[in-house]
Order: sequence, then C-alpha cells, then structure tokens
Amino acid sequence: MNASPRPSQAAPRRAQGVQRALLHPLAKPVLFVLALLPWTWLVWRAATDGLGPNPAEALIRSTGDWTLRFLCITLAVTPLRVMAGLPALARLRRMLGLFTYFYAVSHFLSYSGFDMGLDVADIARDIAKRPFILVGFSALVLLTPLAATSFNRAIRALGVRRWQALHRAVYVIAGLALLHFFWMRAGKNNFGEVAVYAAIVGVLLGWRVWYFLNKKRP
Repeated sequence: MNASPRPSQAAPRRAQGVQRALLHPLAKPVLFVLALLPWTWLVWRAATDGLGPNPAEALIRSTGDWTLRFLCITLAVTPLRVMAGLPALARLRRMLGLFTYFYAVSHFLSYSGFDMGLDVADIARDIAKRPFILVGFSALVLLTPLAATSFNRAIRALGVRRWQALHRAVYVIAGLALLHFFWMRAGKNNFGEVAVYAAIVGVLLGWRVWYFLNKKRP
C-alpha cells in the first residue's frame, strides 16, 4: 500500500492544485458568471415583483450591500495571494475590482432612478443636503478613475509608480463606503452588519500595514 502523504506534503500539493485551477482559461469566465449572479437575481426579482412591498429600497440596499462585499473580496486578494502562496490570484483582482465598480454604479443608478426620478437638479441638491449620500457619491467618484485605469494600456501610460499611487485611493474608498453603510443603517439601529464589515476591512488594511512594515525591516 502507498503511504498517505504527510500534512507538510499535502498542503503544497493542494496549493499547486488551486494554482493550476486559477490559471485555467475557464477561471475568468467562471468568475464573471458568479460575480454577475447577484445582479441577475435582483433583476429577475424586480421583474417578477419579488422585492417586497418597497422594491426601490430593496434594490438600492441590495446593490449597495454587494458593492461593499465585492470591495472586501477585492481587498482580500493580496493577503490571500501572499499567505496562501497563490500568485495566480492576482489575475482575478482586476475583474473583482471592476465588478465592485459595476455594483457601485448600479447602486447609484437605482437611487437616481427610483428615488429621484433621474432628475439631475434634485440629485445634486440631495447629495449636497444629505451627508451619507455625499459620502457614498464621493466614494463612487474616487472609484471611477480606478476602474478607468485598470487596463494594461493605462498602466503603461501612467507608469507603474503613478498607477500604484492612484490605486491606493481604494483604502480611502473603503473608509467612505463603510461610513456610507453606517449612516444608511443608523436610521434603523442595525449596526451588526456594520461591525462585521468594519472588522473585515480593518483586518485587511491592518494586514497591509503589517506586511509593509515587515518588508521594510532588514
């Protein structure tokens, strides 16, 4: 009988298997389909009157929730890549970031269309009047150049250092998104979800600080 692999040998083998799966040509199409499923489900529920008594609010909140979820998933790519030894994860980060922007735009369009009737003047007044909308809109504005420069041609045009400096704005965006989420939940005294997302973002950003400081040590 063949001896079963030791735990120290099994872990690298599993990592190699995951690495091969991430490098497979189907990895990106599968991720695209999975990332689009929540939006497809929301559209289906909206078309079949399945969003409850207040479909506009349900759509606005759901697209906002998925924006924050995809932001957390995108921020988690680098820690997972480093700690699990899976460099191929980096090839999926761009798509995850673009889906974060996709859900953020869907969130804003849901608010603009259902709450404000696509009236630009009313939207502008509402953004200026209500701080939580101003914070959310600011996050979307900051996210736009990141999405626009997420392609190889933009990286070459900007240069790697300037591109990296621009994309560090994602940390500010994460803070604004959390504040927006907190204010949205404050009216209903529902802070449980806020605490969970704040803890996740705090751990992911804290890991980056720890990793940066350790890299600087001789």
